[in-house]
Amino acid sequence: MDSAVVIAIAREQGYAVHALSVRYGQRHTSELDAADRVARSLGAVAHKTVDVDLRSIGGSALTDDIEVPTDADGHPVGEAAQADPAYRDLIPVTYVPARNTIMLSMALGWAEVLGAADIFCGVNAVDYSGYPDCRPEFIEAFQALANLATRAGVEGAGIRVHAPLQHLSKADIVREGLRLGVDFSQTVSCYQADAEGRACGHCDACRLRAEGFAAAGAADTTRYRD
Repeated sequence: MDSAVVIAIAREQGYAVHALSVRYGQRHTSELDAADRVARSLGAVAHKTVDVDLRSIGGSALTDDIEVPTDADGHPVGEAAQADPAYRDLIPVTYVPARNTIMLSMALGWAEVLGAADIFCGVNAVDYSGYPDCRPEFIEAFQALANLATRAGVEGAGIRVHAPLQHLSKADIVREGLRLGVDFSQTVSCYQADAEGRACGHCDACRLRAEGFAAAGAADTTRYRD
């Protein structure tokens, strides 16, 4: 849902969007099918999916034989987790080592080929509470790296990394998406969605998404398995 809203924001700002997805060995690929539908429906010029085998190194519940946390164990998520000292600085097992660094690097490479100076990503305040590669200092550092390590940066054209959702809650993201006409029923957030993209309703991603709709006072259009 975050990436869908970012596409809509970039389109509203007048950008011609080239959307990038990564098949990195995650538990399911229904999110990639959804990404293609969403990119086309929101008017992206192109949508490319590239392959990286992060399952070969593992280290995450999304790429290894590690159980995905659910509401069954009673742990808090979102604002509740941020308010709880025991969970505020805890990096969850769904963190995928170096994932955002790798994804942004691929986007940077494609941007150079396209002659694009702007990269958009969907990190947000809720993610930043747990994932180190969603924090503002990471985005700032990657932009600095991009301008040091590319021909475009060295020649003075400059690369900008935009994270328009960074300081928004899930409720804010839902409201912004609805304002921009995003069809959230087309999106998949669940860490363990089935082949049809239906959500489990119990993992952290599902819980954060449901909390966002509820806090925004919006109908939850997520397709659940039960």
